[in-house]
Amino acid sequence: MPADELPSRGLRTCHPLVEDGTARTRLRPDAAERFTPLRRELGVSSFGMNQIVLQPGQRGRIHRHRHQEEVYLVLEGTLTLLLEDEPTELGEGEVVRVAPGIRRQLVNRESGRLVLLALGGAREHQGRDGEAFASWNDEHPVSPQELSMPPDLAPDQLRTR
Repeated sequence: MPADELPSRGLRTCHPLVEDGTARTRLRPDAAERFTPLRRELGVSSFGMNQIVLQPGQRGRIHRHRHQEEVYLVLEGTLTLLLEDEPTELGEGEVVRVAPGIRRQLVNRESGRLVLLALGGAREHQGRDGEAFASWNDEHPVSPQELSMPPDLAPDQLRTR
């Protein structure tokens, strides 16, 4: 079922700044803009989320964050990440975290485009707040650590494309 058709169960979040329900968007690597904010499209309020596309030779501003840490996930291409003017290379599928206060610059030194996600947050992670259910009919959650993973799908349940 597409995310925009997910049923509303009338569940309320515990945090007053977090929107109810679900939201869905699509990455747009062919967008003309280098920087595409995704947070507002999704209604995310607890961390930042941006798509960054750099064409060959393009680079971002040298910047830092006073409070938030930032994570970069390379989706396509190779990122040259300058940290206090020291370069490091990250390829597709690689992830890096940069602490607050460290100056950084994103650079595409390659002949192909660079697509990445930038995620940033400034508050302490509220871990272990998940609740797991044994089935869709189950009304009583348990800690995810208390519930085994469900069995894998049988081969005849897999889609073929």
